[in-house]
Amino acid sequence: MNNLVDLDAHASPALATPRRANRAYLLPLIVFAIFALVPLSVLWGSQSFILALVTRIMILALAAMSLDLLIGYGAMISFGHAAYVGLGAYSVAILASHGITDGFIQLAVALSVSLIFAFFTGAISLRTKGVYFIMITLAFGQMLFFLGTSLAAYGGDDGLTLASRSMFFGSKFMKNDVAMYYVAFGVLLGAYLLLRAIVASRFGRVLRGIRENPVRMEAIGFAPYRYQLTAYVIAGMIAGVSGFLLANQTEFVSPAYTAWQRSGDLIFVLVLGGLGSLHGAIIGAAVFSLLADILSHYTENWALIFGPILILVVLYARGGITGLFGSKS
Repeated sequence: MNNLVDLDAHASPALATPRRANRAYLLPLIVFAIFALVPLSVLWGSQSFILALVTRIMILALAAMSLDLLIGYGAMISFGHAAYVGLGAYSVAILASHGITDGFIQLAVALSVSLIFAFFTGAISLRTKGVYFIMITLAFGQMLFFLGTSLAAYGGDDGLTLASRSMFFGSKFMKNDVAMYYVAFGVLLGAYLLLRAIVASRFGRVLRGIRENPVRMEAIGFAPYRYQLTAYVIAGMIAGVSGFLLANQTEFVSPAYTAWQRSGDLIFVLVLGGLGSLHGAIIGAAVFSLLADILSHYTENWALIFGPILILVVLYARGGITGLFGSKS
């Protein structure tokens, strides 16, 4: 009985001690408050690249949060998660190249394609375990990468430039960088609240139970495969939305979006921020992007510096950056 109480308390901060609940809510509030106020820096005369940088951080955080549902809560280590980012981005680019610039249609296609791909690849991948699961998700991701490079009509290996950003209700308001920023902010906040509700729900508790002991969960009447596949599809669709935003923010798509290195970056972000922490994925995305931006100004081989930093985090901050604050969600 005590174990069940502890599990529910972990799933819902409201059931935890007041101090723990405060930590669980305070850090995300601070993070989102900072994001909400960033555009004010432009009004004060700062350079517009700040908006572009933080918008990219939020888009990366969105993809990382979706992967955290798989790795942090479901122990499903996918090395092909960037494939869904690519699917979302190419949905925008291919439709736009044929004159379909309505954002609702593009978003619906991005979600549909991501759902279908996640369902069928997940149905196959989840029949494997451990390193076999990692390798088969990597294979599916690379399959999309090579498909992208072969699409000569859509830029092939060189990628494809968008003529304009998506339109909503016939308006090109996303052409404005501040509007684009707040669209990304709104989507990130909505996805965070959705994933937090999923994690705190009965579904989320079952998913964590499967992570700890799938045999026992099956013995008490839960089908691990069905729950894992559902989580896999949800994660893929959210990553597809991040691809939709990325295509609009950069006004460019490339097969590189689906490469295994991008999936590796998402895993680095989670390790840095803290596995099993949704706002940890956001903080990890911010730290990863800022470090990459700063270090790349000094050397092209910035990854050689970033690597040891990540190792130190793994060795001395087992819960990532959020672990240092004792805050998980």
